[in-house]
Amino acid sequence: MEFKKILIINPYGIGDVLFTTPVISNLRRAYPHASIAYLANRRTADFLKFNPDIAQVFIYDRDEFVGNYSKYMELFNSIKQQAFDVVFDFSLNSSFGFLSFACGIKKRIGFNYRGRGQFLNNTIQLMGFEDKHVVEYFLDLLRFIDVPVIDRYLTLTIPSDDIQWAQKWLKSHHIDPTAKPLIAVLPGGGASWGKAAKYKRWSAPKYADLIDKIIENFDAAIILLGDSKEEELCREVVSLAHFPLHLAVGETSVLGLAALLMQCKGTVVNDGGPLHVASAVGVKTVSVFGPVDPQVYGPYPMGKHTVVQKGLPCQPCYRRFRMANCGHISCLVDLSVEEVYRKVQNLL
Repeated sequence: MEFKKILIINPYGIGDVLFTTPVISNLRRAYPHASIAYLANRRTADFLKFNPDIAQVFIYDRDEFVGNYSKYMELFNSIKQQAFDVVFDFSLNSSFGFLSFACGIKKRIGFNYRGRGQFLNNTIQLMGFEDKHVVEYFLDLLRFIDVPVIDRYLTLTIPSDDIQWAQKWLKSHHIDPTAKPLIAVLPGGGASWGKAAKYKRWSAPKYADLIDKIIENFDAAIILLGDSKEEELCREVVSLAHFPLHLAVGETSVLGLAALLMQCKGTVVNDGGPLHVASAVGVKTVSVFGPVDPQVYGPYPMGKHTVVQKGLPCQPCYRRFRMANCGHISCLVDLSVEEVYRKVQNLL
């Protein structure tokens, strides 16, 4: 079956959107002349606007659309006018299935999670993401309609302006990545979990101790990165560390973050979106995982990436999109600095 106009829907976070980039690459291989559009939230839109395989990006931010009928109709009409042949819906949300149905898209492909795929007409039953990586689940939608799966890497195109910005930022902070190892450390992350993000984060004191060991043994330069909401957390790490650190928290756009990561020898990061940004731009990572299963949500493909886990019998306790009622987070609390440092040693 030949598609001329394709729509992809994924209104979620950084990792979720990057997990769909192998889908985009394989669709482009299969349909070299098709026009591919994407519906995403505002935070991830820049990742897609510069993707050479994406012709158009529709913006959907839930907070902007709730109670705003005229804005919803504007989006509806914009999509309907495009007369898409097919939609790949990764939302697991019946509202987007209905949107595709109402817009007259004839072939609507996605997952039927808890009956929410009722407006889709080509579905794979889903109880949750388990036992294999989310990317593989996403690629299953291509296999379902006999589209060959060849490309298996996350991709992210960084504009030259952002690369130049990152280089200027390093120069202004007197950082020369060729003179000593440059390591990015992101003690935050997990923003998509909201207030529960603490369940994905190793502690600030342990990050400070880890940084001290890295600098003592490798004379590395360390950049602390994160968004503006994580400034207090990063400043706590700075105050606890015994060596000068470079603080870039809140100073980067999402593409600026990616551009800075490209300049680094490696990244130490929690489970979350920045991990997948680093993976997409080809930077080696050491990632800390607690309640979440790295086989499902970890770096993809694993390749040159390293995951650190405590390995408790209760891990992972986040299953089928639900977190167990855990008040102790022993998987992170008991994970020692030495255990993580050994993995960073291998990276360096």
